[in-house]
Amino acid sequence: MVDTYSAFLGTKRQKSDDHGFEPLWMHDGLFDFQAAIVRWATTKGRGAVFADCGLGKTLIQLVWAENIVRKTNGRVLILTPLAVAHQTEREAVKFGIEVAVSRDGRLRGNAGITITNYERLHRFTPSDFTAIVADESSILKNFNGATKAAITEAMRELPYRLLCTATPSPNDFIELGTSSEALGNLGFHDMLTRFFDKKQRTWTRKEETASGTYSLRGHARRDFWRWICSWAKAARRPSDLGFDDDGFILPDLRMNEHVVKARTLPDGWLFDVPAVGLREQRAERRRTVRERCEMAAALVADTGRPAVCWCHLNDEGDLLEKLIPGAVQVAGKDDDDAKEEAFRAFATGEVRVIVTKPTIAGFGVNWQHCAHQTFFPSHSFEQWYQSVRRSWRFGQKNPVVIDVISTEGEKDVLGNLRRKQDAAHEMMDTLVRLMNDELNIAIPTYGTETEEVPPWL
Repeated sequence: MVDTYSAFLGTKRQKSDDHGFEPLWMHDGLFDFQAAIVRWATTKGRGAVFADCGLGKTLIQLVWAENIVRKTNGRVLILTPLAVAHQTEREAVKFGIEVAVSRDGRLRGNAGITITNYERLHRFTPSDFTAIVADESSILKNFNGATKAAITEAMRELPYRLLCTATPSPNDFIELGTSSEALGNLGFHDMLTRFFDKKQRTWTRKEETASGTYSLRGHARRDFWRWICSWAKAARRPSDLGFDDDGFILPDLRMNEHVVKARTLPDGWLFDVPAVGLREQRAERRRTVRERCEMAAALVADTGRPAVCWCHLNDEGDLLEKLIPGAVQVAGKDDDDAKEEAFRAFATGEVRVIVTKPTIAGFGVNWQHCAHQTFFPSHSFEQWYQSVRRSWRFGQKNPVVIDVISTEGEKDVLGNLRRKQDAAHEMMDTLVRLMNDELNIAIPTYGTETEEVPPWL
């Protein structure tokens, strides 16, 4: 009876267990805060690293993976966005860690670490590996349901798992829940049941099914963040983890807003007015493709410096490529080899201007050599943040200039983006503060105290 009651109490613990071991090896090139993260993640065995762009997540995950290889004599699979596989390989070579990039599912040579793209996971057999690393794991929300389910299922089968991303949204409970589930902690629905209340019901047009909007219970707030602390580590800079910020100071970020005037007016209108609703905003975007692209081309054409022109529509990408001499467009229709070659050429300086979409190149690539971007705004703060951070990241030596190009009718889009940006900063401040208040770098023993069993049991 006592054993049964103790087991019951164990199911109520709101803390992730440790499934790892003390690191066997630490690379001399790790900064002290990076070594602390590696030590935590290796001991945890199944964890998430939410570290901002430029803090060295690639080296952290490579050292973590090498420790798994040395401990288990097994293999580790690192999943990356399309443009990042060879970038990760170059980083591994730089630090003397043996890896192999595979596109066809075959394991090459004696390399214990295999790198591939998320899109190629179906070619691999998860049971061939002891661990999986999901690099830029927040990109998972961009995949369709089948791909996302396959990735989550592959991770659930392995004893060691690591998620790495720069932009977890502390208020995106779906992302936190699916991350927890992939790591073998509380499932998404169990998380909602334990910590949240459903505020209201909404109905979708296409499906006659109810979906809820959830709010974190006031009395569960502390317990919720304690639970997050038990399986995730968050940092925007080394000082968030109690270390010095020497060498990790971001350069200036200069935001320039340009409003172009449409040459044509909407049917029946005498002057431009802010677009209301997504349908009007899409129509406004399509009606002003040439005006916005001409402005972007003028801003980057004569500088002689590297630049990224972000777009959302195929028509925008095609026109920008025509208007900017020497620009190379990376589009969704291009095959993977062509995309990787274009990104490589841009990173090495062979191509001065790259034209692409945030959904294609907004995650993972390091473009510190480039300090100029043009951007057409959308409602997605994550796309905005990730795109800007390709250049504005630790290691960038120059002030970064972001030219935001919109129309008079897109004022509401810009306003919504600013609100999301302010909210995201506030949420990340709260996340780091609460985590460090609870953790102080070490994992607490919350929920592990021995319970007194009543005599009558």
